[in-house]
Amino acid sequence: MLHLRRTIAAVAGVPQRLLSKVVRVSYAKVAEYQQRGLIHFHAVIRLDGPAGPYTPPPAWATPDLLADAIRVAATRAHIDGPEVNGRARAFVFGEQIDTRIIRSSAFQGGTTITEGKVAGYVAKYATKGTEAATGTLDHRLKKITDLWFESVTEHAARMIRTAWALGTRDDLKHLNLRKWAHMLGFRGHFSTKTRAYSSTLGALRAARAAWHRRHTPPPSPTTLVLAHWAYDGTGLTPDLERLTALIGGGPTGEQEVATRA
Repeated sequence: MLHLRRTIAAVAGVPQRLLSKVVRVSYAKVAEYQQRGLIHFHAVIRLDGPAGPYTPPPAWATPDLLADAIRVAATRAHIDGPEVNGRARAFVFGEQIDTRIIRSSAFQGGTTITEGKVAGYVAKYATKGTEAATGTLDHRLKKITDLWFESVTEHAARMIRTAWALGTRDDLKHLNLRKWAHMLGFRGHFSTKTRAYSSTLGALRAARAAWHRRHTPPPSPTTLVLAHWAYDGTGLTPDLERLTALIGGGPTGEQEVATRA
């Protein structure tokens, strides 16, 4: 996203620090596990006006400009990785970058990529977990030896063991690889979005809570019972003492008096 904003600013001739005052880049994405263990990101990226989705972007912010900028930014994105066995590693996007323009369902006009189809497409990958895609685990490992008792593919087991081994490196401690070894080292959330892309998760939770309050029947009438307790004494009453003596086989008070007489 940093490279995308820089690319858009360069094409539009707008200084990067002023881009947010002209156009806003919003997105929503989901992470999809591949069977080989790598992750595909499916993202919906949109250009809005400076005040958010309810304001139109400038005339130059066309879908074609955005699509070209995405392709350029994806090739420029680069993150230095750790050095393993004397070889420096780097993280980049792969060659499978497919950028397509989404049309509104109100203007289908022969196009096949519509907003409704994209929503279903994203939802499909939002329900796809690592355990379903790669045959790995849906729970954390306390010890790597616990993997012996799990039914996982050998390919997934190798990736889990690799994540576990890399978790001992001091320069990778911040990744918590052992904690997320069952997820092949990926600790990110399957779905992320910018705040202005759509409704926030907090607003959705509030709407669900309000719906439940409206549709939950009122509680049935209850009887309020007030109880007051006070200390009365310790030990048995005289009647209970005589009853205890009879049950236990001991002499009652009258028997004791008669015996003494």
